Amino acid sequence: MSEDLELRRRATRRADLRLALRSHIATFVVVNAGLFAIDWFTGGGINWAYWPLFGWGIGLVAHILSVNVELEGARERLIQEEMEKLRRRDGVAR
Repeated sequence: MSEDLELRRRATRRADLRLALRSHIATFVVVNAGLFAIDWFTGGGINWAYWPLFGWGIGLVAHILSVNVELEGARERLIQEEMEKLRRRDGVAR
């Protein structure tokens, strides 16, 4: 039973991260489209709207990577490796 609860906790966390990413992408698209429209209609072309797109785009890429890269699994593998090293060093049997 506790295995199911742990699995649900992890699945809920991943679903929340993915929903937050979708919201971030939608906001990025809407806001930047608005900035490009403002730039176009007020300046007769596109002059400055690339700058916020570029800066925010870096943050969005970082967010995408943080959600899609399996950091949780990597952390657990590193913990297991360190535990094995400590066991060998201290001569503790499994």
